[in-house]
Amino acid sequence: MSPLEIIAVAVSFLGIWLTARRAMLCWPVNLLACALYFKLFLDVRLYADMVLQALFGLAIAYGWLAWSRGRRDDGRVTVRPLPAWEAAAGLTAGALGAVAIGWFTSHYTDAALPWMDAALSSFSLVAQYWTARRQAANWLLWIVVDVLYVGMFAFKALWLTAGLYGAMVVLAVLGYRRWQQER
Repeated sequence: MSPLEIIAVAVSFLGIWLTARRAMLCWPVNLLACALYFKLFLDVRLYADMVLQALFGLAIAYGWLAWSRGRRDDGRVTVRPLPAWEAAAGLTAGALGAVAIGWFTSHYTDAALPWMDAALSSFSLVAQYWTARRQAANWLLWIVVDVLYVGMFAFKALWLTAGLYGAMVVLAVLGYRRWQQER
């Protein structure tokens, strides 16, 4: 457990909590969390997750803009349903991304867990996109992804980060319930 990991965990927890509350402040806080985890993942050779953090930075910019346009008169962010065709397209894109990233990192890097890291990274991008689009189903995908991340981070002895992802499972359940009430 490094000082960097401790700070990254605290900032990430705050960002997810703010996201579950649909607070606009979640976006700059999550951007800082991405930068911190980019460095941490570089240090422990989880390259797909490192690149994921950079891509999350781009998705955060998109989400910030989308949420700023998707507010009601009282300032609260509206929640949208996820049509079945969009869910299928997102999950297909996640699977294709997992195969492409996994193949690349298993052949051209010294990645510690190339296939698992790739799959979780790819599906995290799908979940992040659904979050930016204000679709409550994002939380269901985050629950699955975060449970698997707990195991991967425990395997890599990133205990505090594994604990964070365990807490993120709980926050995702709460976020899903809260967002479902707003539909």
